[in-house]
Amino acid sequence: MGFLIDVALPLSLAFIMLSLGVGLTVSDFTRVGRQPTSFLIGAAHQMILLPIVAFCVALVFGLEGALAVGLMILAFCPGGVTTNMLAKMANGDVALSVSLTAVISLLSVLTVPVLLVLAVDHFMETAAPDVDILGIAISMFAITVVPIVIGMIFKGLAPVTAVKVEPILDVIAKILFAVIVLAALATNLDIFAENLFSLGPALFVLCGALIALGFYIPKLLGRPSSEARTVAVETGIQNGTLALAVAAFLGAGTDGFSAFAIPAAVYSIIMYIVGLPAVWFMRKAQSGRVLSSPT
Repeated sequence: MGFLIDVALPLSLAFIMLSLGVGLTVSDFTRVGRQPTSFLIGAAHQMILLPIVAFCVALVFGLEGALAVGLMILAFCPGGVTTNMLAKMANGDVALSVSLTAVISLLSVLTVPVLLVLAVDHFMETAAPDVDILGIAISMFAITVVPIVIGMIFKGLAPVTAVKVEPILDVIAKILFAVIVLAALATNLDIFAENLFSLGPALFVLCGALIALGFYIPKLLGRPSSEARTVAVETGIQNGTLALAVAAFLGAGTDGFSAFAIPAAVYSIIMYIVGLPAVWFMRKAQSGRVLSSPT
């Protein structure tokens, strides 16, 4: 178990972020300046709306202690490479999706540790563990920012090879991630079983509500449907691997995965159960079969 937490989990996240970097170019960052309104709406959803909704869900479903903090960790994390794939499936603005994923992933190195302290203090009070803000920030930088930069440099130096390697990196990361999710659930099987009927519905509501808000708020603000579909995906689907890694940082010193990791592990399954039908719904909405919604 120590190998999974100390080696496999960081490597899995590094692989995922490396594959993200291999798919990025400098224009993915400079595009923010050319689409400021679209980016700001998406960023506000991820960095402001998402934590607020997650906090409300934790209160409504009575989540406490480590499980509540674990839920908030999910809300603090950016979208992952999965969002880019789902945005494409939803006929969304893939370029906007990539820009949001890239920029918010870099910013998360600064935002996640600070927000984590607030969540731990609120939900755990006197039982709150010490949070090493600098240590978590450095660890996140090492396994997120550095692989992204390496991936971008690699793509710039060998673009043809990068295209060939990207699918291989993705497969390796998914295999490692699946093992880690199962290990996190197995380590906390008793806690998971005890809280299944509160945690499961809470995560379903969180994911569904965020996708819905992510779609309809941009529409109300007059943004094109393609952008609304993109923001919906970026708001509702989070980087489960990063959430597991942050949970591992916070629970360092415990035997195996701590209870902080349970929401991320369960969510990593639920996000597909909710996300894929949502993508189908938005595609139907685009064609006018479900909603009258201009593209």
